[in-house]
Amino acid sequence: MGMDAYRFSISWSRILPGGRLSGGVNKEGISYYNNLINELLSNGIQPFITLFHWDLPQALEDEYGGFLSPQIMNDFRDYAELCYKEFGDRVKHWITLNEPWTFSRAGYALGTNAPGRCSKWVNKNCSIGNSATEPYVVAHHQLLAHAAAVKVYREKYQASQKGKIGITLVLHWMVPFSKSKPNREAAQRAIDFMYGWFIHPLTYGDYPESMRVLVGNRLPKFTIEETLLVKGSMDFLGLNYYTANYAAGIPFSVPLNVSYTTDSRVNQTTQRNGIPIGPRAASAWLHVYPRGIRDVLLYTKRRYKNPVIYITENGISEFNNSTLSLKEALKDDMRIDYHLRHLCFLQRAIKEGVEVRGYFVWSLLDNFSWADGFTTRYGLDYVDYKDGLKRYPKQSAIWFKNFLQR
Repeated sequence: MGMDAYRFSISWSRILPGGRLSGGVNKEGISYYNNLINELLSNGIQPFITLFHWDLPQALEDEYGGFLSPQIMNDFRDYAELCYKEFGDRVKHWITLNEPWTFSRAGYALGTNAPGRCSKWVNKNCSIGNSATEPYVVAHHQLLAHAAAVKVYREKYQASQKGKIGITLVLHWMVPFSKSKPNREAAQRAIDFMYGWFIHPLTYGDYPESMRVLVGNRLPKFTIEETLLVKGSMDFLGLNYYTANYAAGIPFSVPLNVSYTTDSRVNQTTQRNGIPIGPRAASAWLHVYPRGIRDVLLYTKRRYKNPVIYITENGISEFNNSTLSLKEALKDDMRIDYHLRHLCFLQRAIKEGVEVRGYFVWSLLDNFSWADGFTTRYGLDYVDYKDGLKRYPKQSAIWFKNFLQR
């Protein structure tokens, strides 16, 4: 296909089955990733490694509740350091965490992702949890764990290994439901509660003012030392962009159950007057809104000191339709159109001064998509789940190959 970089995640449990060094290092796991990295480099492909993509070792969840405990900082730092030692001589781009927002929200406010914690009124399947407090605690500990991993890399490895380290955040662009002041303010709050929650501390050392006001004493506070640790703890920002929502304000006179999902007092929708914000993909949350990628990038440049950015995910899902023939399944014109239009807006943002250095498609292959399982397909390449996982390039893979050659 002619691509020159590949982003993948290391499974913490695969190299440290017990979660920490004292539980022993799995040499076969280390060997697996060494082989992968070496094979990529021998083919002229740069590895971009993500250290945590929501798969916490079960031992740490059982012992102290994983990211609910400040103990996670030291264990994550030690795991990260093991990776720097084993792979850092060849890896030049490290990403500590993938989408801490999704991990906090889906795992601790909605209970839809592991570890499935939330308030009972949110989701009857949650046997334990508190949607009003735990998402904020988990996010806080993710930021501190990230910063601890960055600190050890900068102090002990960066000078000799000459790599860069960052974090990947996600933002659905927020479009005010109308031009009214309450809806414009709601859109800003929605951005703060999804994106500012993480990039604001990383840039300025504290949470956005809207969160401090609305969440109050349920929002953890950074000590002076923690502020210094977190602020500036990224050499680059990984940005995942897929879609956009309309944002409308909920009046403060309207009573709401207390939860991370209600604290921003925003009603997010994908339709206005019966018209969707863009064509819907197979994933219910994903409507196509290409100009949003430019809006996100310009917003980040303006508000967060113009960081170096890699688009670490951008893509679209199709339904896994078993009635299609292979020939029909490989015809993914919607995906080609999606990437073409997003790349056009991305190019505009670069010309407007945004420091974008790379772009990754989600994803190379159809794969297991969290709570959606195998019902959706995001791949440029088709995986035949019924015939030994054989892979076939879709039209989009061929389009990308031609695009890159030109």
